[in-house]
Amino acid sequence: MGAAALSAAAHRIDYGAELNEQQLAAVTSPGGASLVIAGAGSGKTRTLTYRVAWLLENGVKPWQILLLTFTNKAAREMTGRVSELLGPDADGIWGGTFHSIGNRILRRHADVIGFKPGFSILDREDQSDLLKAVANDVGVPRDKRFPKPDVLAELFSLSSNTGDPLDVLVHDRFGYFEGISDAIISVRAAYEKRKVAANAMDFDDLLIRTNQLLREHPEIGEHYREQFRHVLVDEYQDTNLVQAELVHMLGSKHGNIMVVGDDAQSIYSWRGANFENILKFPDRYAGAQTYRIETNYRSVPGILDVANAAIKGNARQFEKNLRAWRKQGGRPALAETPTNNDQAAYVAQQILELNRQGLEFREMAVLYRAHFHSMEIQLELTRRGIPFEVTSGLRFFEQAHVKDVAAFLKFALNPSDETAFRRMVRLLPGVGEKTADSLWNIVKAGAESAAPFGEVLRMAKPPARAAKVWEQLAATLDEIAPERKPVAPDLAIETVMEAVYEDYMKAEFANYENRREDLRTLAGYARQFASLEEFLAQIALLTNVDGAGARQDTDTDRVVLSSVHQAKGLEWRAVFVIWLTEGMFPGSRSLEKPESLEEERRLFYVAITRGRDHLHLCYPLIRLNSGYGEPFQRRSRFVAEIPAHLLEKPGADEAPRPAAAAPKKSGQRDWWY
Repeated sequence: MGAAALSAAAHRIDYGAELNEQQLAAVTSPGGASLVIAGAGSGKTRTLTYRVAWLLENGVKPWQILLLTFTNKAAREMTGRVSELLGPDADGIWGGTFHSIGNRILRRHADVIGFKPGFSILDREDQSDLLKAVANDVGVPRDKRFPKPDVLAELFSLSSNTGDPLDVLVHDRFGYFEGISDAIISVRAAYEKRKVAANAMDFDDLLIRTNQLLREHPEIGEHYREQFRHVLVDEYQDTNLVQAELVHMLGSKHGNIMVVGDDAQSIYSWRGANFENILKFPDRYAGAQTYRIETNYRSVPGILDVANAAIKGNARQFEKNLRAWRKQGGRPALAETPTNNDQAAYVAQQILELNRQGLEFREMAVLYRAHFHSMEIQLELTRRGIPFEVTSGLRFFEQAHVKDVAAFLKFALNPSDETAFRRMVRLLPGVGEKTADSLWNIVKAGAESAAPFGEVLRMAKPPARAAKVWEQLAATLDEIAPERKPVAPDLAIETVMEAVYEDYMKAEFANYENRREDLRTLAGYARQFASLEEFLAQIALLTNVDGAGARQDTDTDRVVLSSVHQAKGLEWRAVFVIWLTEGMFPGSRSLEKPESLEEERRLFYVAITRGRDHLHLCYPLIRLNSGYGEPFQRRSRFVAEIPAHLLEKPGADEAPRPAAAAPKKSGQRDWWY
C-alpha cells in the first residue's frame, strides 16, 4: 500500500489510542506475510479486528479480505466489531470458519469436481448411517470386533486432516485394529464413491474438496487468488495440513497473509493440528515479518511469572515474555498433599474459603489433564455440598462406560435386575430390543427355577453374531456371581474389562484409552469396599445425589471442572490445576517422544494462564487405591522446572489471599476484544 494512499486516508479510528504499542505495530504492518505471536490474554482478537478495520480504511475493498476462523462465534464477533467501528463500509467481508468458506466456494463450482451445487452436507449421524450401510455392502469381517461407524469416521477424519495413510494411522494410533486395516481401507474407498453417488459431502470434504478444486482447476484458483488481496487467519497454531494448504493457495498471489496465534498454546495434535505450520511459517514465507504481542491483561504478575518459567523448558518455540498489565496480586500456591483424597479435600477447602471471601463458585475452576483425574474431586465436592458442573464430560458415574460395567456387576449380584440385564446384552453384536426381550424371558424363567447362575445364562440362544461373546459373558458372570464365592469389587471390574468390555470399547469408542483409564480409576475406587453390594450402593447414592441437585438447583453458580483442552480460551478468577505428577500430567504416553512432551508442557502453560487472581498447583504423594502401577507419585517435572521462589506453600489452615479486583466476570472470553 503506497504512502500517498495512506496519507490520503481519512481515519475515523484513533489506532494509537485504542491499541498498545505492540498491537499497533501488527495492525498497521505494511503488508506481505506476517506472523503475529499473540501471547495468552494479550488481545489477539482485538488485533485482528483492528487490522481488518485498518485495511478497509486504507482502501482495501471488503470482498478483497478473507478472514478465516475456527468457530462461527469468533467470526461473528470479529466482523460484528468491525461493523461497529466502520458501519456499512465493512459489508461484504468474506469472514467465517474454514469449513464455511469452503462450503461457499464449493457451492459455486461443485459441478467441476463431480458434484451438483445442491450437494448435501452429512452431519455426524448421517455420516454414521452411511458408513454402516457401506460396511454392510463391503462385507466387513464378522469374526472380529470391527470398528463401529463413529470410530471409522474418526479414523477417516484423522487421515484426511493429517495426511497420514490409513494403514500408518492404524499402526501409530489404533494398533488394536492393525489386523483388519485392509478391510478398513476398503470401507473408506467404498464410502468415498458412495458420497459422490449420493451428491453428499461430509465435514472434512468441505476442506479436502475445496483444495482439490483450487489445485486441479487453475482458472478457478486464479480467480480467488486475485480476489483475496489480504488473507487473515485466527488461531493459526491450531491449523492442520489441509487448512495451511488452503491458506497458501488463496493467499499466495498477493502474498498478504497475516496469521495470528500462539505457538505456546498449540495443544491439539491428537485431532490433527500441526504445530509445524506456525513454527515454520517464517521459513515457508521468505521475508515474513514477526510481531510479538506480550502484554497480558488477564492475570496478576505472579501467575505470569510462573507461566513464563513453565514454558522455558520447550526448545522449539518463539521466545516471548508475558508482561502483566495488572500490578497487584500474590504468588501462586504449590500444594503437596499426602494422598489423592487429601488433594481433593484441599481443593474443596480452598474453594469454600474463596467463596467466603466473596468469589462466586462460577468464578473458580478445577483443571486436569484427563477426565478420570476428576473423580475424587467430584466425590469431595458432592460430600461438601459444593455445586459444580463438569464440562469435560458427564459426571464420573453417569458416563456410559461406567454405567455399562456397573450393569454387569448389578446383574451378577441380582439376576432379577431386568434393567441391568437389558443394558448388558444390548452391548452384544446383533442384539436389539426384541432380541433382548426374548433373552430376558428365558433368563428370567431360568432364574426363577433356582438353576445355577451360569446354567441359566446358557439356556438362552443369542444371535449367531453374538454366540462367542455370549459364551464369554456367561463364564464371566458366573465367575463374579456372589453365589459362587464373594469377589472383591475391584477384581470384578477388572474381570469384566478383560473378558468382555475392553474389546467392546475398542470397537465402539475412538477414545478407548481414555475410557479404559476411567474404568481403572473406578476399580481403584472400588478397592475400599468389602463387597459388590456395598460398592454398588455407594455408586447409586452418589449418582442420585448428583442427579437430584442437577434437577432441583436452577442456579448456575457452580464450580467448573474441565480438562485443560476444553478450558483453552476461557478464564476464571481462581484456578486449581490437579494431579501434577509424572504419568498423570505429563501423561505417561507423552514421555515416549520429545515433541509429545513439549506439547504437554504447552498444555500446562495453557492451564496456568487461565487464572486471573489465584492459582493453585496441586499434587499428591500417594495414589490411594491405585489398582494399577506404582502408588507412590513423583512430582511433575513441569512443577520442578518452576523456581521455588515463584511459588508459596500454603499451610493446612491458611486461607487464600485476596487479589486485586479484575475487570470482568469469569468463564468468559477475553474482555479486551
